[in-house]
Amino acid sequence: MSKGKKIGLIISIVAVLGGLGYLAYGNFGQNLVYFFTPSEVMAFAPDYYGKKVRVGGMVVKHSLKVEPGSREMTFELTDGAATIPVSFMGIPPDLFKEGQGAVVEGYWDQGRRFHSNMIMAKHSEDYMPIKLKQAGVEMPKKDFLRTLRPQ
Repeated sequence: MSKGKKIGLIISIVAVLGGLGYLAYGNFGQNLVYFFTPSEVMAFAPDYYGKKVRVGGMVVKHSLKVEPGSREMTFELTDGAATIPVSFMGIPPDLFKEGQGAVVEGYWDQGRRFHSNMIMAKHSEDYMPIKLKQAGVEMPKKDFLRTLRPQ
């Protein structure tokens, strides 16, 4: 192989690796999605009103209310320190229920209500064989709020 072909091959390999590196890492930061806690949402400045954000927390027990004859529901989301009201229009995921973790996407309004257009339910990470469950054995409960917070 001649010296010119070797240089061309090296330049081609560097260009391909550079392109792959850009695709892999260049947009990585834009694709990371951070979510806020209800305490952080309560402290939002007015410039956050109406902006699309995600909020993670636990769905407060006995707070879920479904409007009869519609796909609208309301519930409260908490991080243990603060609780925010959430309204949602649509069909929630199957795993969504009270007392479970959830991440909601939508916007915070001036009336201090979060309007969600998407719910991502957080399910239990504790697996237990059915025979143990039937025997009444309980797994130790983890702090789900800790699992919802970014590390």
